[in-house]
Amino acid sequence: MFRLAHLSDAHLGPLPDVTYRQLASKRAVGYINWQRNRRRHLHDAVIDTIVDDMRASGPDHVAVTGDLVNLALDAEIELARQWLETLGKAEDVSVVPGNHDAYVPGAFDKVCRLWAPWMTGDGATQPVDRDAFPYLRVRGRIALIGVSTARATAPFMANGYLREGQGRRLATLLEETGARGLCRVVMIHHPPVRHAVPQHKRLFGIRRFGRIMARHGAELVLHGHSHDPSLYFLAGANGPVPVVGVAAAGQAPGGKKPAAQYNLIDIEPDGERWHLKLTRLGLEGPALPPADIEVRELTASVLEKVLSVRR
Repeated sequence: MFRLAHLSDAHLGPLPDVTYRQLASKRAVGYINWQRNRRRHLHDAVIDTIVDDMRASGPDHVAVTGDLVNLALDAEIELARQWLETLGKAEDVSVVPGNHDAYVPGAFDKVCRLWAPWMTGDGATQPVDRDAFPYLRVRGRIALIGVSTARATAPFMANGYLREGQGRRLATLLEETGARGLCRVVMIHHPPVRHAVPQHKRLFGIRRFGRIMARHGAELVLHGHSHDPSLYFLAGANGPVPVVGVAAAGQAPGGKKPAAQYNLIDIEPDGERWHLKLTRLGLEGPALPPADIEVRELTASVLEKVLSVRR
């Protein structure tokens, strides 16, 4: 059995000191949002509790699906690098960036430089940049494929983008790893299904992603961005593909969104198929420590009964 832990949207705080010059951009909107809303509900103590519980569950690998920071300030990006070091060795933790990690022009390049050890594919020799995605890591019989949808956007927008070039590379990786009989886990920040988030937060490239799944398939897709513990399904080449979201890792109880959670996915071969068991663990109300919230078996038979394809 391979145990994969999934967390997302830590939005690490508190914010470092911000200069007027740094706020002369989209960051001004984000700074106001942080002061009025996010700082009240996103707390490091919650993240620490979630991470401690996750470590105790003994995962073989950790997937982090973006939005580690808030305004993509240099100090935030460095703090996130230090936080990633606490999660485990770089070869045991895989990261994809979110829209907050690419909040303003230039931030994505800094993230690629500082977080490169956690976003580098096996045997990769080129520097981590936009063209390095998707990357591939193989652990046992599990193929971890990291897709980037992160781009700087206009104020009040939080869209993601899956362009044609990255789509072609993703299709190639899925086809190659599928031919090797690996369990293919795709990590992406923006949910690749319609209506999972409002229009100003949606992924441009949902149709492209759906076509790739239909032609090449995957066993699991993990995403963040929505701050919701969601479960969707896409039509895949070899059957339904579960698309799993998770509550924000730093979300304190009492907000509009569910309190902090992480996912555990136990993966085992089942003949020519794979058996996936999803367990959501997190905070229920103000209670600590984290408690089991939901357990779902993502077997092929269950998937066929509850298939919900959004076009």
